[in-house]
Formats: sequence, structure tokens, C-alpha cells
Amino acid sequence: MSTNHIINTIFGEFQKSLDQEQELREVIRGICKDVDQISREATTVLQVIHHDEAAVSSACLKARELFEKANAGYGKLKEVVPAAEYYKYQDHWRFMTQRYSYLISLTIWLETGILATHETVASVLGVSAEERKNGFHLDIEDYLVGLLNLCTELSRLAVNSVTRGDYNKPLQISKFVMELNAGFRLLNLKNDHLRKRFDALKYDVKKIEEVVYDLSIRGLLPKTSDN
Repeated sequence: MSTNHIINTIFGEFQKSLDQEQELREVIRGICKDVDQISREATTVLQVIHHDEAAVSSACLKARELFEKANAGYGKLKEVVPAAEYYKYQDHWRFMTQRYSYLISLTIWLETGILATHETVASVLGVSAEERKNGFHLDIEDYLVGLLNLCTELSRLAVNSVTRGDYNKPLQISKFVMELNAGFRLLNLKNDHLRKRFDALKYDVKKIEEVVYDLSIRGLLPKTSDN
């Protein structure tokens, strides 16, 4: 067998492998495009929290319906992405998943006032919370970025709540974000993107503190508050 024939055979296999990978990437892109569009719809639905308190409950219900659709989309991703190749293709869904982590966390906070755990967010999306055992999963760093995005949205909500005369909400937000901030400070963050995003949290904290301080000097803090 000639050397040329051997080389052609080897590189022919390389090309076959590259073509298969490209086909898989196209399938993943198609699924992610549809699932990402659902996240944008959920983002729009939840914007009502900034101007209509009475519509928050119905917005959360609508967001939950959209999360169910996203769950089905993530199910398709689990089917097509090889279990051992999660990180090879992660860039396709990383930012989308960070947005869902934020949206789910926001919805749960609006409904209950508590933190959505990593396991809870993973469950809503229909993926595993365990990184090493189950292939497709909710990466912890994506979950944490979602929480940081949540803090930014809540700092905005604190300002808009005062605008519409709700002086309790900023205090609730302040307590929650301060506790989250303390939790993040326990972490030794090595991921550059996550660390930079955490550095921005101090501005969200400052904005919320300014809102609460302004309420305090104006004598508008609720009398029953412990703050």
C-alpha cells in the first residue's frame, strides 16, 4: 500500500469526523436558537415587575409556562450532546443558560422571597445539578452568573419600587442582596468572567444602600421594619 493511499485514508477519516462534528454543531445551534428565543420572551414578560405590582403574580405564571417549553428544549440538547462532550459544545448554550438561571431565580424570588438553589434551577430546566456524573448539567459558574444578574435586576427593582410608593420592597431586596453578597465573598473565584461580574456586584449593593438610606432620611421606612 502506497504512502499516498495511507495518507488519503487517514485524512479522509479526519474529514468525516469534522463533517460529523459540524453537523452536530448545526443541530445544537438550531435547538439553542429556539430555546434562547423563549428566554427572551420570559425576559419581556417579567419586565412588568418594574411598573405594575398587581401583574407580578400573572407574570410569574407566564414565565413558568415558558420555562416548561425551555425544559423541553434542554431535553433535546441532552439527547444530541454526547455525555462526555458537554464542555466541547458548552459555548453554544452558556450565555443562554446564564440568562435562564437569572430568570428562574428572579421568578422564584418574586414568588417566595427566597434564593433558588442550584438544584432547583437545574430541576426547572430539566438538567442534572451534578457536574461529573450525568453529562449535560447546570454548570455551577453559569448558575452563579445568573445570581449576579439577579442582583442587578433587583437593584433596579429597588429604585422603581420607591417610584411607585412601595417602601417595603427595597428593604426586602437589601436584606436578600446583602446576604448573597456575603455568600459570594466566601468564594475564591478563579474564572475571569465570573470574577469580573462579581466585582460589579458592589455597584448593585451601593445602589440599593443609597435607596434605603434615602428612605431613612426622608422618614419613609416602614415602622415595623427591623432595619
